[in-house]
Formats: sequence, structure tokens, C-alpha cells
Amino acid sequence: MFEQSFKNIDNILHTDSGCGTELDYVEQTSWILFLKYLDDLEETKKAENQLAGKEYEYILKPEYRWDMWACPKTDDDKLDHHKALDGDDLKEFVNDELFPYLKQFRSEEPNTIEYKIGEIFHELKNKISSGYKLREILNTVDNMHFRLYEEKHELSHLYEAKIAKMGNAGRNGGEYYTPRPLIRTIVKVVDPKIGETIYDGACGSAGFLVEAFSFLTQNQVQFSSSQMATLQNETFYGKEIKSLAYIIGIMNMILHGVEAPNIRHMNTLAENINDIQEKDRYDIILANPPFGAGIGREIQQNFPIKTGETASLFLQHFIKILKAGGKAGIVIKNTFLSNTDNASIAIRKLLLENCNLHSVLDLPGGAFTGAGVKTVVLFFKKGESTKKVWFYQLNLDRNLGKTNPLNEKDLAEFVELQKDKKDSENSWSVDVADLDESTFDLSVKNPNKNDEVVLREPKEILEEIAELNRESGEVLREIRKVV
Repeated sequence: MFEQSFKNIDNILHTDSGCGTELDYVEQTSWILFLKYLDDLEETKKAENQLAGKEYEYILKPEYRWDMWACPKTDDDKLDHHKALDGDDLKEFVNDELFPYLKQFRSEEPNTIEYKIGEIFHELKNKISSGYKLREILNTVDNMHFRLYEEKHELSHLYEAKIAKMGNAGRNGGEYYTPRPLIRTIVKVVDPKIGETIYDGACGSAGFLVEAFSFLTQNQVQFSSSQMATLQNETFYGKEIKSLAYIIGIMNMILHGVEAPNIRHMNTLAENINDIQEKDRYDIILANPPFGAGIGREIQQNFPIKTGETASLFLQHFIKILKAGGKAGIVIKNTFLSNTDNASIAIRKLLLENCNLHSVLDLPGGAFTGAGVKTVVLFFKKGESTKKVWFYQLNLDRNLGKTNPLNEKDLAEFVELQKDKKDSENSWSVDVADLDESTFDLSVKNPNKNDEVVLREPKEILEEIAELNRESGEVLREIRKVV
């Protein structure tokens, strides 16, 4: 139904001088889709109010509603060419009137759709340089609707496909995209329930929150109004520092059925973890925090264990913000398990003493498209110390990559064995009592592999070298700023 519309929009943006990458395409499509979604939502709520005999108060002033500026209609529901702005007139209206008006909503309560409008448009610019091309896109989007379940379902799938495509477009996009088969597996193992709060402090395009919503709703035919209100308003929470990821995350959740997502645009690590109180804690944490070095000293002051490694700071944050009895599934670089620096050792000790790190999933290289690092997934429960860690090493008979990605079948054995922490050719357990207490080394050492040295692929080594060079470049840039 809508696939051709998405292709048409991409083709138009491809010929516009203001948009040069997949990232631009997703960003610009997002704000236009958002305003169309908002218009459909307002009309749906107006109809519901009329049925209940109530007056509906629109969020937007009349001149800023979709059917006034974007696609005004004649009596026979055709585009009114006399009223519809075009060319420079349209571009000037969007840049000088529409965006400044929408930014003002940022002063509203954070968990309202009004606030989301303000946040999104505070961070955005219209990059479509041709008003005529913008008119073409508006006409295309006008035929896309968000009212029926089937329509929303198809749009959500197409939008996910765009995010995946963006994630494969290079480093910046890849930061936002965790393979969906892996997310679905992590959610399945953590097994959240309705009524529990679910949090991702580095939510990117909100993949974990979207999949958790799908997991909680997939087997439920009908919800009570209180259950639906809980799911909509009091279940999913996220934070994201990057503007584009924030916008995409909001849009992704809306398209999947969460009307006013509790995603905040902020730097999670800027919060001092000593300020976290019981009321701030969550039942479930699902996350893939960014990897990389170079975190400044002022941010490190917010953590008892100081380190420049982003993921290590996030892990401290997650342990602190998880409720007692709460569960987590977190993706992290595999070197976290064995690094010998003081901070890594201290964080491993903290994790083992404060939480039950019951399972570790070791992923092969290539699980993340375009990333040269190997990763593991840590599954833990807070409030009890770790006695035994069950490891599962995902050994596949093929190399993973862009054309041969990870799928859920690859992870099926892990899901099955993890239920009872069974030993197998690919899984084993380690007693914490047997660990070296000077290092708490948790390296993945499969006892069934006879200590054979697994040679890494040359491509994987080159990708890791490129990643290290990039991180070194970032550190040098930070040093230059100070000097």
C-alpha cells in the first residue's frame, strides 16, 4: 500500500540539493510523517469526542494544521491549488512560520504529545531546499493514513526498513541500529510483563522499546482500558542524546502504536548516579549503549568508578537505576569481560556483587553490520550476588555480514538452553568462587573447544583497526579542543 510512496519520497529527496544521505532522507521524511500522523490523531480524537458529546480542543492553531497549510482541499476532496502553497512561498512558510511555532510547544509537560512536538522541531531544520519538491512530498504523504490498524502496521514495517537501511549507510547510522533478531531474542529471555517499567538509557531509534511493546502485545487479543493506559503511558522510558536518533525513536514508537513516548532528549551520563532515588528506578533494562573512549572528566565525576569508556559508565548507570529484583539484558563489547584496567575490574566486581549475572551470550564478529568489534550480551538480575555464570558461545557455520545477517533461527538454541542453563558443545558454566579475585576475569573460554586458537577473519581485524583509529581520532580532537 505505502511502499511505493516511500520510494517516491526517496526519489524526490535524491534529486534535492539539500539532502545528500540516507540519514537526511529518514530525518526529512520523519518530520513530515509526524505532522500527518498528528493531523490524523487529532481528527480521530475529535470524532471520539463527538460520539461522547464532548467538544474537542485542537493542539495546533488552525493555520498550522495539515489541511490548512500542507494539503488544503476543495469540496470534492481534491487538492485546492489556489490555497496550497508552493515553491518559495511554501519553503518560507515552513522555515519562518511553521517550525518556529512548533518549537514553542517545548514548554509543555515532558510526557505529553505537545512536548514531543516542541522537542522534535527544536532539533530539526527543513533541509529540503526546493519548495516545489517539498510540495510533491506533501502530496505523497497526504495519501498515507494513520487511522486503521493495518495502515499503522504497514507504515511501522516500512519505517523499520528505512532505519535498517540508514543503519547500513555508515558509521553514524549504524550507531542507531541493533539487529532486530538479536533484540527480539534479548526481550524474549528477559521476559517483561505488563505493569513493569522498561527502560533504555541509550535508546537510539527505540528498537528495544518497540520490540518490548510488540512482545507484550503480540499474544494479547484485547486489553482492558487500564492495561492499555499502562502500556501507553507508564511502561516505556528512554533517553537519547543525539537529535536525529531522538526524532527517529519518537517516530518509530508512534508508528508502532505508542502515542506519546516517554523518550527524553538528554545526555544520560550527565546525571550524577548518586542522585538516583527509588522513584527513578525501573523494573527492566534493555539496551545497547554506545562503545567508545574519550568521555571528559566532568562527565566521569558523575560516577564512583571513573573511566573514559562510554559503555562502562552506562553499565554503572544501569546497575544503579535498576530496581531490586529488576532484570536486564545489555549488549557490551566483549573486551569488558577481560580488560585489566582498574575501572573494568572494579565494574565487574560491582556487577558480580550487586547482581546475579546469570547468563552471557557471546556473539560472533559481523553480528553488527559495519562494526569491527565483537560483542556479548549480559543478562542479570539485581539484588542478589552472582554464584554461577552460564555462557553460550554462538558458533555459526557461516560468516555474518550485510548480505548474510544474523537471524532468529541462529539464536534459537541459545534461547532453549538458557531456560535451564544447560551445558552443551556451545555452553558451559563458571563458578564465581573459582575466579581470580584480583581481576574477576570473565573471558569467554569454551572448555569444549580444546583451547584451540580461533583465527579471526582478516576483514574483522581490519574493521577493528579502523574502529580503533576512529576512536583515537576522537580522543585527539577532544585534546585539541582543550589545548
